[in-house]
Amino acid sequence: MGVKVLTITACLGLALVAPFAVYPVLLMTVLCFVIFACSFNLLLGYTGLLCFGHAMFFGGAAYVTGHILTTTAVSLELAILGGVVAAAVFGAGIGWLAIRRRGIQFAMITMAFSQLVYFLLLQAPFTGGENGMQGIPRHELFGLIELKSNLQFYYFVLAATAVAIFAFYRIVHSPFGEVLKAIRDNEARVESLGFDPEKFKLIAFTLSAGMAGLGGALKATVFQFATLTDVSWQLSGEVILMTLLGGLGTLTGPMFGAAIIVLMNDYLAGFGEWALIAQGFILLAVVVFFRRGFVGEVAALARYLVRRVRGEGELPVAPQTAVEQAR
Repeated sequence: MGVKVLTITACLGLALVAPFAVYPVLLMTVLCFVIFACSFNLLLGYTGLLCFGHAMFFGGAAYVTGHILTTTAVSLELAILGGVVAAAVFGAGIGWLAIRRRGIQFAMITMAFSQLVYFLLLQAPFTGGENGMQGIPRHELFGLIELKSNLQFYYFVLAATAVAIFAFYRIVHSPFGEVLKAIRDNEARVESLGFDPEKFKLIAFTLSAGMAGLGGALKATVFQFATLTDVSWQLSGEVILMTLLGGLGTLTGPMFGAAIIVLMNDYLAGFGEWALIAQGFILLAVVVFFRRGFVGEVAALARYLVRRVRGEGELPVAPQTAVEQAR
């Protein structure tokens, strides 16, 4: 427990001083995608549901939040909450239809809905079409606190991200989270024990959609605009890459994956299509050589070194349980 507390304290301290060394908008982008990747990890890593259209919740909430802020005088946190609620409600509706199917059928249904949302937002009069929704204002927080500068807004986004990560941690380490992991591993056995897998999957889908909506709502207020890129199938593919790169079914894996992809895209922004080519090579390398992802491989290396230090040599390692993988 002491090591965990020390690690969390060090990470928070680093996050607090980071904007004085790194451009705050870049850091806020990383935080928004950390939330997005965690939401997707809840579906795929802990429930076993591969959603090919997760960007529809991310981008949809961005448009809803932007529309609220541009047309009303409500405070910033209420506008963001509106985007989160809209994404969760939409996710509940999509989930109710999609979870009746499994595997590739589920993935294709979510992708079809994602494309439908994309074209609806393209044609809707309030979205700005291909130009996007621009000039989204940052209203006062709680109607009192000004967050005009990027440095001030960074700490608000950091606080929201910390709350989202804590909520994600509590979900996956609760009895509800244990049922989700059991559904992922053996859905038939969970049903034989008297649980309703569809009910749990629907709740997980709704929670994941709401969390993705939080990431999208924050991103819209960071950049003060929302575009169709936020709901595109390419972004849905990118969040899959983030999760796989960091480590599927791990707590911190998607966070590292999101940071790596966002920073890489920022570095390669001037090289055009080379960013996509680099992503392709990274995905190929992860699938072929690092199937446990960044965090999974680091954890495996740490266990190997501990065994060597203890003089246990190359003893076989017992397969991890779902709970151990989540730590």
